[in-house]
Amino acid sequence: MEKINPVGSLHTENGKSANPRLKISGTSPSGVFNTESSNRVKVVVIIGPTASGKSAIAIELAERFNGEIVSADSMQVYRYMDIGTAKPTKDQRKRVPHHLIDSVNPDEEFTAARYKDEAAKAIQEINNKGKNIFIVGGTGLYIRALTKGLFKGPCSDIKLRNELEMIAHSKEQIGESGRKYLHDKLKEIDPEAASKIHPNNIARIIRALEVYYLTNKPISVFQKEHSFSEEPYEVMKIGLSVDRKVLYKRIEDRVDDMIRSGFEEEVKGLLEMGYSPELKALNSLGYNEMINFIQDKYGLEKAIGEIKKNTKRYAKRQMTWFRKEADIRWFSVEEKDKIISLLDDFLASTPRTT
Repeated sequence: MEKINPVGSLHTENGKSANPRLKISGTSPSGVFNTESSNRVKVVVIIGPTASGKSAIAIELAERFNGEIVSADSMQVYRYMDIGTAKPTKDQRKRVPHHLIDSVNPDEEFTAARYKDEAAKAIQEINNKGKNIFIVGGTGLYIRALTKGLFKGPCSDIKLRNELEMIAHSKEQIGESGRKYLHDKLKEIDPEAASKIHPNNIARIIRALEVYYLTNKPISVFQKEHSFSEEPYEVMKIGLSVDRKVLYKRIEDRVDDMIRSGFEEEVKGLLEMGYSPELKALNSLGYNEMINFIQDKYGLEKAIGEIKKNTKRYAKRQMTWFRKEADIRWFSVEEKDKIISLLDDFLASTPRTT
C-alpha cells in the first residue's frame, strides 16, 4: 500500500536522532506539564481514525526518540491478514521493532483483557532495554484498557458463550438476524451498553450479555463502578485529525490499493487454509465484504463499494470514541512543527530512569 507520511521527516539536519532517551510526565487536558517525578513507565500514544497516517508518523517519532512500537489495532494481531489490515510493511518493521502484530491465528480469541496483559509485557520488555514506548493504533477500547484499566468482571462461561455465538451466527433468530436479535436483547437489559456498542460488534455484545447473565448486573454498572481510573503508566496522547473529505479520499484510495495488491487472493487463501467465514476475524471490516463476493452474494464492484462505505462509517465511530477522551492532544496532520515542539519540551522535562 502507498505509505502516507503526513508530517515529513522528523530527523535533525545532521541525521542524528534528537533527544534519544525518553521520559514523559503527565499533562493536564489544558496542556500544562507535570514535572513531578514518578516511578511509572512513560508511554506515548499515537491515535487517530483509520487512514489518518498514524503508522508513518509513529515510525519516524520512534526512530527519532529511540523507541519501539506496540500496536493497538485489534485486527493486526492476526497472522495471514496483512493487506486488509494495512499492517506496517516489512521494511517499516525493520526500521522500528513492532509488537503485537502477527501474534495469533485467525481462529484464536483475542480480547481487550488479553491485549492489556500482552501489551504490558511488551512495554516492560521495551523499557528494560532502555528504549521508549509508542502505543500506536485506532482501537479505542484497547488503548483505554491499557492506559486506564478494565473492570474485573466474571470469567467467561464457555457453555453460555457458545450458545450466544450460535445465535449470533444463525441465519434467522425469531424472524431476524442473530446479531440483531442479540443486540436488541442487550437493549432490553442494558440500554446504556447497547447504545455504545455497534450492532456488528458481536464480540462486545456477547460479552455484555454474558456479564449480565452470570451476575444479574449490567456491564455498564461495572464500568461506572470501575470508572477507568487506573493509571499504570504516565501517558501522553497525541491525536491525528484529518479533514473529513481528505480522510474519505484516503480511505477510497486505500481500498483501491488493497484490491490491486491482491486482497481477494489473501481472503481466498484464508478460506483455503480452513478458516471459517464465521470467525470473528473474518467477519471484520473488509474481509466480510470480500467473502460475500467470493461466495457470489454480490459482485466485486459492490464489494468494493461496501468496503469503502463501511470503512468511512468505522472512521466516524472511531472519532466519536476518541472525542470522549479528554486527555488527547489533537493536531492536524500538517502540524509537524507543533508535534515536534510538544515532544521535545515534554520529553525533556525529566530524565528517563530504568
